[in-house]
Amino acid sequence: MDAPHDVVIIGSGFGGIGMAARLLAAGVRDVVVLEKAAGLGGTWRDNTYPGAACDVPSHLYSFSFARKTDWSRRFPPQDEILAYLWDVARKHGVLPRVRFGTEVTEARFDEEAAVWRVSTAGGGELAARVLVSACGQLNRPALPAIEGRDSFAGTSFHSARWDHGADLTGRRVAVIGTGASAIQIVPEIAPRAGRLTVFQRSAPYVIDKPDREYRAWEKALLAAVPALHDLSRARIYASYESRALGFVKYPGLMKLMSRRFRRTLRTQIPDPRLRARLVPDYPMGCKRILLSGDYYPALVRPDVELVTDPITRITPSGVETGRAAYDVDVIVYATGFHTSGFLAPMTIVGRDGLTLDAAWRDGARAHLGITVSGFPNLFLLYGPYTNLGHNSIIYMLESQFRYVLGCVRALRETGLAWIDVRPDVQDAFDRRMRERMRSTVWEAGCASWYMTADGRVVNNWPGFTFAYRRATRRPDPRHFRAGRARPVAPARSGPR
Repeated sequence: MDAPHDVVIIGSGFGGIGMAARLLAAGVRDVVVLEKAAGLGGTWRDNTYPGAACDVPSHLYSFSFARKTDWSRRFPPQDEILAYLWDVARKHGVLPRVRFGTEVTEARFDEEAAVWRVSTAGGGELAARVLVSACGQLNRPALPAIEGRDSFAGTSFHSARWDHGADLTGRRVAVIGTGASAIQIVPEIAPRAGRLTVFQRSAPYVIDKPDREYRAWEKALLAAVPALHDLSRARIYASYESRALGFVKYPGLMKLMSRRFRRTLRTQIPDPRLRARLVPDYPMGCKRILLSGDYYPALVRPDVELVTDPITRITPSGVETGRAAYDVDVIVYATGFHTSGFLAPMTIVGRDGLTLDAAWRDGARAHLGITVSGFPNLFLLYGPYTNLGHNSIIYMLESQFRYVLGCVRALRETGLAWIDVRPDVQDAFDRRMRERMRSTVWEAGCASWYMTADGRVVNNWPGFTFAYRRATRRPDPRHFRAGRARPVAPARSGPR
């Protein structure tokens, strides 16, 4: 086998591109990014459905080290976010290090050589001293287990695999799901479809989205005076961070935001019967709060119908509930993602043959959401306990970049072959997370994608993002077991 690379990163979304950029800036040159698709971008490459956009303002949904002052809108659309990621990859030297069309099937820690042996779907293999998973939490579409789903004779697809060849003009379209993707899709396709039927299992909380285009003079001013961009970013951060009080400390404060929801609903839905069906039956914040200024107006169109009866089955001609049958030509599954597997479907094997599936049989666990005991020199980005309900995940990722970079530096400077977080440290962190999670709104009595099948919330960070940044400011040597390096062949200076 070729000499091991210093760092191999799996995935080229925000996590993978940002981590590679920070490593290169710190002088770690032998970095390889493995991407299973033909292009980079992660979720912003995959989700190209009509209306796809971010619900975090653009000035905050971007890297602090890669300022962009010419966003077209306050809330960035999918195509601009994807273009931004390509731009960052080019300007920071990441793009030449990305191997496209390279899907990782297995990574196995070779204890004798102290490297990760990474196998790919094409039969290739490479070695890495450090392995970073930047796969994200929202990358594997979930299709509902509905009887007869495969029998449908028309066109059907998941929102994250949008069929741009399907002409919806004048067609009878069903959208199954009313989550973050659906509320963006419905307003976009309603004017084109002949008839749109929206199947709602659980009503979401939707509040108005204060979106608008940036004026030319605003963009010019931001470019000319960088401090204004920094000030805008800080102001948005502070505003969003304050919401953590309601999510993680005092759930009763969510009643204040609930008033905003009810005001939006009352203003945009004049029919009291329809309005009643759009009121959630769980506390606000327990599931993801959605932002939209046009979802509710789309539901009052005469050619749009909201169905709240449970779907019993799908037939060759459409969708059936216990009360009615709906003949449709196209079914769009806006049904979310598999969110608790993190590194699935890859096989990850650590020390003593321990598989990640076995280590996580009772739920995903990782110290600070980054390191897993028994898996030396493996680092997760956007792992367990690092998702947010109130702020920008980019801020969390940048905290993780610094922590991982600190670990890589420690390995290089001390001559260690590997570091492995101690099991007692990981267990103590996991206990703290479970204890703190009990007071959060996410455990207030609803089922959400934040939860495992047994009801544990393992996705979200139960605290302030600045507290997470403080906790990850540098790796603590006392938290790790370590092994000394053996002589190895010199690493290459760059990718092949």
